[in-house]
Amino acid sequence: MKKLIAALIAGLFATAAFAQASATEAASAPAAAPAKHAKKHAKKHSKKAAKAEAASAASE
Repeated sequence: MKKLIAALIAGLFATAAFAQASATEAASAPAAAPAKHAKKHAKKHSKKAAKAEAASAASE
């Protein structure tokens, strides 16, 4: 019974270590997509802000 419990606990540790190792490798590849989206969003926002500021200055 002790061997079975020891094997189950070792399996849990192995599973946890594997899950953490896979997550870091998998997360690094798609990380470029949100950065690209953020850059595009910031550019769009700055254009909109400049347009609003120009309209505000024109109305004064």
